[in-house]
Amino acid sequence: MEILDVRTEERNGLVHVALVGELDLSTVAKVQEELRRVEASSPATLVVDLSQLAFLDSTGLRCIVTADERARSEGRRIVIVRGPDAVQRVFTITRLDDRLEMVDDAGTIG
Repeated sequence: MEILDVRTEERNGLVHVALVGELDLSTVAKVQEELRRVEASSPATLVVDLSQLAFLDSTGLRCIVTADERARSEGRRIVIVRGPDAVQRVFTITRLDDRLEMVDDAGTIG
């Protein structure tokens, strides 16, 4: 079994990237590569779904933040689907949950 599975699909006109497993130093390159691949097509809205993420370290957090910075600089939008409590705690402690656009359910994104 892989430590991290990255699943990308178009859903309701949005590009949806779901992360399943652990996002840390050993897996961050896989996520960065997929986000860059998706960003190359300049989607208006990119959804990064953390709802099935079991672990997130500072390297993974930085990956999410830099993807958000790239999107903002290019006039695009990234919406983060909140992860479980252990993952969300990282966003809360760093106060990035106030800075990033976060939702509980991808179905609410318009």
